Amino acid sequence: MYIITTVLASAALAPLALAGNAVVENACADPVYLWSVGGSVGERQTVDPGTNYTEALHYDDISGGIAIKITRSEDGLYDGSPQTNFQYSLTDFLYYDLFDVYGDPFSGHTLVVNPSIDTCNKICWGEGIRATATSQTESCSTDANITLTLCADSC
Repeated sequence: MYIITTVLASAALAPLALAGNAVVENACADPVYLWSVGGSVGERQTVDPGTNYTEALHYDDISGGIAIKITRSEDGLYDGSPQTNFQYSLTDFLYYDLFDVYGDPFSGHTLVVNPSIDTCNKICWGEGIRATATSQTESCSTDANITLTLCADSC
């Protein structure tokens, strides 16, 4: 019985061991602020121009997914500032999406989510605003890195 339990526990953790990273790259002229939010809110991170924030893709037991909430205001998560949510869920697959709340903080600037695996779809908001009213959730294998570039040069 012990061997079966150990094998099942190892099998359940195997997909997570192969997980990639979520990266937010700031190509804007000003700093941006972000919080990684799942079942709890992570500490505010400041991402200066020309730098990036990286977190290992992970599953959240409480919420099931993670939203990296990005604002242009230091207290943006708490003061109602417009925010772009770079969301992912890690299960048998990696699901990812962009979504704006309370406005469009990167209006007029290109936002691009590029997965590291060529067969997975990128997301591009050419003017910093979702072009369609429907969700643009994409999927990829769990070992992919997904990079959101803020103020990208082009799609």
